Amino acid sequence: MTAAGLEVLDLSRRYGNRQILSALNFAVRTGEFIAIMGESGSGKSTLLNLIAGLDTPDSGLVRIGGVDLMALDDDGRTRLRRAQVGFVFQSFHILPHLTVAQNVELPLVLLGVPAAERQNRTAEMLHAVGLAERHGSPPRELSGGELQRVAVARALVHRPALVLADEPTGNLDPDTAATILALLGDQVRAAGAAGVLVTHSAIAAARADRVLTLDHGRLRHAGEPGN
Repeated sequence: MTAAGLEVLDLSRRYGNRQILSALNFAVRTGEFIAIMGESGSGKSTLLNLIAGLDTPDSGLVRIGGVDLMALDDDGRTRLRRAQVGFVFQSFHILPHLTVAQNVELPLVLLGVPAAERQNRTAEMLHAVGLAERHGSPPRELSGGELQRVAVARALVHRPALVLADEPTGNLDPDTAATILALLGDQVRAAGAAGVLVTHSAIAAARADRVLTLDHGRLRHAGEPGN
């Protein structure tokens, strides 16, 4: 059986009198790419922050690569995010003063990977996302789709256990979005990472191996009735 890259166990979070998430349970296997759907205000952002260790649940556990986030202090969670989590955002978050290659290489720099290995892994990832010839380009010369390819490469270059994608195609036209989602899913599976796409789009979610839906703070699996 393939190991779980991400485990969420009885996860709950409330803000004041409002229950945002209620006893969520799911796991994502290594090499699996899932989508979590939900309308605005359904708790998607809260769940993503809890999975990434950016927020603390009221109860429950999150494990990434078998490591319990709740057992770590703030510094420990930061180190785990840096080493084991890759992020792809809707707004790209590409640094404008760095070249394409330097943006992709950045996670390896933060991890202290030797220069020769950084360069090799960066070149491999740029080739994998079809941007090998743009390695020295400044971000301002790239299209939106190319910028998101850079973001995918950066999210995977340090070989994380978990890749989190937050509405990664929201700023792209439909054809480019479809290409990026296919690329993201293919690269997550090829890397043996656990991939989680958070989206409100059924079209985007259809690219995943499995779809979960957040509905009034509770999680429904495909085929289950609503609340």
